Amino acid sequence: MKKILVTGAVGQIGSELTLALRERYGSDNVVAGGRKTEPSPQLRDSGPFEWVDCTNLGALNEAVKKYKIDTMYHLPALLSAVAEAKPQMAWHVNINGLYNALEVCREQGCAIFVPSSIGAFGLSTPLDNTPQDTVQRPNTMYGVTKVAGELLCDYYHKRFGVDVRGVRYPGIVSNVTLPGGGTTDYAVAIYYEAVKGNKFTCYLKEGTYLDMMYMPDAIKAGIDLMEADPSRLKHRNAFNVTAMSFAPEIIFQEIKKHVPDFEMDYQVDPVRQAIAESWPNKMDDICAREEWGWAPEYDLPKMTADMLKVLRERHARGDF
Repeated sequence: MKKILVTGAVGQIGSELTLALRERYGSDNVVAGGRKTEPSPQLRDSGPFEWVDCTNLGALNEAVKKYKIDTMYHLPALLSAVAEAKPQMAWHVNINGLYNALEVCREQGCAIFVPSSIGAFGLSTPLDNTPQDTVQRPNTMYGVTKVAGELLCDYYHKRFGVDVRGVRYPGIVSNVTLPGGGTTDYAVAIYYEAVKGNKFTCYLKEGTYLDMMYMPDAIKAGIDLMEADPSRLKHRNAFNVTAMSFAPEIIFQEIKKHVPDFEMDYQVDPVRQAIAESWPNKMDDICAREEWGWAPEYDLPKMTADMLKVLRERHARGDF
């Protein structure tokens, strides 16, 4: 049975991925690692929890040895908008933390999952049907760290034989955890405001298309890739994956089918708008589909129906 450590387990992806991994592999076999944010009672009580700072090589190594870890899901990162405000910190966490994780996996013989992002692309990248292998010249610190991270992961596989795998996540929509400073966050916040009966003010312009994915599919992508037959993987690292592409007015119209009185206006944030315009409108994920059978389960209508159902139940309980 696998012994798994999830670093960044208290974050947007990690908090839900950890629970899914515990359900799949057994609660005692999946260690949640956090740095400073208190875990939810469900996360803390459903299996082992360890305070682990990925920028501390010794502490990370000790956690891996303590629990006899053979697989790591390495998730800590400052997201796009936050990384622009704190570029030095973003490099420290996103790159130095990743280097430490790869070094530990090299020394201890662990496999490792490392997510990249649509932020790894830039204005010179083809924005429509963005290929798996293409120009990557991002103009944000977040993007720079993601490209550097992809290269570092490839290096550790080719040079040291580390079983490192990853995907380029699009924007992720969750009905559990609020995101933490990403450019695509509006696609989560809009559902909360609709359920609360509020008008939504969007910080991206009408017509700004971006790849998106519902959290269950994001979790599925990570687990499916780590379980894939390695002999089929030509790329191994930074696979394009997507489930849907939409602009703010498209998701707004889909929500209005369920909430007819819902209203939205625009107050554009130039920083996040510039970031969004440097990212793909839609990625081509044919390599993921062919090499390890990637197939999303949710499109925009199915995601919207589920988001609103879950958030209405949570709102009725007073969760927000």
